[in-house]
Amino acid sequence: MRFILLTLLLFFAQSAVAQKDSIPATKRMDSLSTGKTKPDVINPKDSVQGGRVKIGSKKAGKSKSTKQDSISIRDYKIISYQRDTTYLDTTLTIRKEYKYNYIREDDFELMPFTNMGQPYNELGKTFSTIPYYPRIGATAKHPGYFEKEDIDYYNVPTPMTELMFKTTMEQGQYLDALLTFNLSERFNASVAYNGFRSLGKYRYEEAQDGKFRATFNYLSKNGRYGLRGHIAAQEMQSEESGGLLDRSQFEDDAPDFQDRAKIDLLYTDANNRILGKRYFLEQQFKLVNHKKDSIDNDPTTLAIGHEFSYESKIYDFEQTRQNDAFGQDPFLTPIEDRARLKTMFNKGTIAFSNRTLGRLSGNVSLYSYNYFFNSLLITDEQTIQNKLKGEEISVGGSYSNTIGPLLLKGNVNYTVSGDLTGNNLEALATYRLNSNNSLTGAIHVSSRMPDFNYLLYQSDYRNFNWQNNNDFENIQTQSLRFGLDSKKIGQLEAEYSLVDNYTYFASTATQEEIELNQETAFVRPFQESGTINHLKVKYSKEISWRKWAMMNTVMYQEVTQDNQVLNLPQVVTRNTLYFSSDVFKKAMFLQTGLTFKYFTSYNMNAYNPLLGEFYIQNNEELGGYPLLDFFINAKVRQTRIYLKAEHINSIFSEPNYYSAPNYPYRDFVIRFGLVWNFFS
Repeated sequence: MRFILLTLLLFFAQSAVAQKDSIPATKRMDSLSTGKTKPDVINPKDSVQGGRVKIGSKKAGKSKSTKQDSISIRDYKIISYQRDTTYLDTTLTIRKEYKYNYIREDDFELMPFTNMGQPYNELGKTFSTIPYYPRIGATAKHPGYFEKEDIDYYNVPTPMTELMFKTTMEQGQYLDALLTFNLSERFNASVAYNGFRSLGKYRYEEAQDGKFRATFNYLSKNGRYGLRGHIAAQEMQSEESGGLLDRSQFEDDAPDFQDRAKIDLLYTDANNRILGKRYFLEQQFKLVNHKKDSIDNDPTTLAIGHEFSYESKIYDFEQTRQNDAFGQDPFLTPIEDRARLKTMFNKGTIAFSNRTLGRLSGNVSLYSYNYFFNSLLITDEQTIQNKLKGEEISVGGSYSNTIGPLLLKGNVNYTVSGDLTGNNLEALATYRLNSNNSLTGAIHVSSRMPDFNYLLYQSDYRNFNWQNNNDFENIQTQSLRFGLDSKKIGQLEAEYSLVDNYTYFASTATQEEIELNQETAFVRPFQESGTINHLKVKYSKEISWRKWAMMNTVMYQEVTQDNQVLNLPQVVTRNTLYFSSDVFKKAMFLQTGLTFKYFTSYNMNAYNPLLGEFYIQNNEELGGYPLLDFFINAKVRQTRIYLKAEHINSIFSEPNYYSAPNYPYRDFVIRFGLVWNFFS
């Protein structure tokens, strides 16, 4: 393995010395930060360096009127759903190391399961980012799912390709491939595919994904009409085992069970799947586009817009035989549960923008939904309907403006007709004290029904059938957030939330049923009548000395509640000590170091594979163990190479590390991968 790695590193280094960069450079090397997006680094080393590309007369250099043009990394723009714009970032930083994972996001507040593509247990909770409309549920299966807010659009001068590769746990690879190009200066498109397969270390935990996305965006020559859209088709499936049948096989660390495939599991004949297809289209036309002069970048405009999306989603759970872990005497075997949700969303918008007044918009939206199962279920207690179907009509508005160093943003929605939602209010203010320090304050108020699987669910297992849409009330959330972003002090975030009618899953199993591994058979949705108070404070700061640096992130949480229905660790910390340097005559940039992560023990949520959800358990505390990773990362031109030894302390520590009750965290493993950008 070391020989292969050394060969690759030398190959890339020699290639970089022998060849010039494929893109001329710009002096600034970091990614552009606008809106909510923050740059990943403090002192980045971008691979795109140089000056300008000259064009003009045939005898370039001799003509006095040589015309100049340039293409730099800044011209490769990435536009989010919220229209925040960044540019392509090919730097190698510690924050890139944190994001080099299955979800391609920093997983500081998450605890992954042993295999790639499996659920993530929550170590932190944020109540200010709740979607306005309820979703299908099965939230444990959705960390890797691309919602419409997760799709990016591109504006590039030349075709650009990004390939991400990473080895998985056993017999498989992960690949995320993106190609973006322009058919003209005003029409850009992209095609992307994200897929992986991983067998896993245990006997029955294979997981695999296939996620296709295609986007386009167009802007007319006069800048009045804009159009963008995407198509997304996603399938995520995994085998489900229910975890360990006998924990002693794992915890006693007997030689016979060092091969994890020999450990007995609760069952080996179940799997679940998420299947989704979505079509999205958004367009805008400027009725008024008044510019003072040709260089006016902030004209007075009056525009109308329309957003449309249609999505169908399926959640499946299948099991070939009945198992007491989900209950006895099912209606049918084999078990074939299927929940479907079809939604259509239309929103009309009118927006006015002015340099002095800012941007003010109003909208009217229609949300149609159909959440359904195959048939009615009639029992002695009640008749459970086979669907929830209806329409939501909402009105809303938004405002944004920059007044000197002050940035103001606000958004409000109110449901005029419908049963699922009530209202939503968000307001944010950011004040830039100077170039190095800024303060942020925000509020969030929302009211909406729980996800659909809390309101209605049907299964071939008798215990998993309920209808609560007439009994459950809207979840009421109020959050207050404060932030300090300082290059000298660090980043401090604090959020305080009040939640009424908090909805959760819990098991009503007795102690005897728990000892018989039947706890998951009695999981049902509940709604808390009391108010939950949640405080979260998160602080991060990087300390640098010469070529050494230490990145520290600490989170503290406090929960006040009448009943123990929200369980979170009080402290989570992650500390990375690393070394950075140019090597091979500056042809390669190298980073290597150790990452230490720890969270205090708490009543960690348990996992129910039939629902694809975590549920509350207060029988045992888990956690309180360290996670130690060693990494060596390198960058050559536009290629970032990653090598990590994960959970190296498991070699000499007791096997008491769990991601959820009955689900061990991964053992020591070495994984390799890269991110490679190509420009044409």
